[in-house]
Formats: sequence, structure tokens, C-alpha cells
Amino acid sequence: MVKMLLMVLVMAVVTFILRMIPLTFLRKKIRSRFLYSLFYYLPYAVLSAMTFPYIFFSTGSLVSGVVGTIVAITVAILSRSLALTAVASCVTVLVVNLLALI
Repeated sequence: MVKMLLMVLVMAVVTFILRMIPLTFLRKKIRSRFLYSLFYYLPYAVLSAMTFPYIFFSTGSLVSGVVGTIVAITVAILSRSLALTAVASCVTVLVVNLLALI
């Protein structure tokens, strides 16, 4: 639990820092399309890189993590609903873990 809270805290700090660097050091409007897109997408890329590996090992079983991720990506693409994606992936991981106990 402490590890998860620490991870969320680190992600929040990284996101905050990456959003504040352009505001703090760059007073003028960014005219370069490259820099603008870099500063726009960098927080998402960093959060994804920090979160994605944890998804596979958070369930205690690599199989349930992989199956839950596949279901989450599929449901997210098809439904575009965050709540439905979260519920579907959680239920899938639960079912896979319960089937593993049998």
C-alpha cells in the first residue's frame, strides 16, 4: 500500500514539474511546433512509462495482469468509457484469479 501511494505521489510530482517547467522558464509563447508538442505530450508519456509496468505485477499474477490489460485496451477502444473500462478490467482480473485457484 505504501509503495502504491509513493508511486502516485511521484507521478503527481513529475506531472507537476513537467507542466511547470515551460511556465516558469519560457515567458514567451512557444512558436516551435516541436517544442510545443514535446511539452504537451511529455507528461502523458512519462506517466505511461511509470504506470504500464506496474499493471502487470500489481495483481500478483502475470497472466491476470496481461489478460486484464488486453480487456482494458479493447473495452477502452470500443466504448471510450473510463468507468466501463475500469470495471471490465477489474472483473476480468478477478475472474482470472478465481479460475487460477480452481
